[in-house]
Amino acid sequence: MTSPLIGPLRTAGSFRQHVEDAVASAIVSGEFAPGTMLTAPTLAARFDVSATPVREALLNLEKRGFVEIARNKGFRVTEVSQQDLAEIVQIRQWLEAPPMRLLAGRLDADRLSRLRAEAEAIVTSADASDLPTYLAADTTFHLHLLSLTGNDRLVTLVGDLRQQTRLVGLATMLGSPELAESSAEHLTLLDLLEAGDGAGAEDLMRRHLGHVTGWWSGRAER
Repeated sequence: MTSPLIGPLRTAGSFRQHVEDAVASAIVSGEFAPGTMLTAPTLAARFDVSATPVREALLNLEKRGFVEIARNKGFRVTEVSQQDLAEIVQIRQWLEAPPMRLLAGRLDADRLSRLRAEAEAIVTSADASDLPTYLAADTTFHLHLLSLTGNDRLVTLVGDLRQQTRLVGLATMLGSPELAESSAEHLTLLDLLEAGDGAGAEDLMRRHLGHVTGWWSGRAER
């Protein structure tokens, strides 16, 4: 099956950044499973670029914890255990859900308009099965929303936790009703915030983050 993420680059800009984003998305979504060995020459051939930007991208991903150096072999995709993932999700629920009560009914029209554009980008990229754009848009939306609390440390903490999160079943969920439903939840969340329904927004955020250990881990949800 052709990879939705790893292929010849046809976009302008930094090859290193494009490679880093694509490989990170492949790891987060489970296309590159834990333990997978990655090498700069092999990936360079798949991206149709020189090995230099690929090697730089892999070194950055090593710093971010996505891969580890395997001496004389390349880079090995790191593993996040189910226990680790459950703990990460629980912490994110504790950090991201309660602030929805604070934000409910307090977002002006301009802010809501910008957030809706970001939420629409999530829906559009999901419909297009564009995983790198989907993951980037999802991160942008969630961190933007949290930034409205005015707590920079909260945004940094959640950003770090998102980098540790793995959505190992996401690559196989492209085009699924679950992906469409999860994407649409961002717009529903904004509707609740606009209506001033803090309790509803908090509950939706908690359930939305729960997909990490549910649908995106290949598990059915009620």
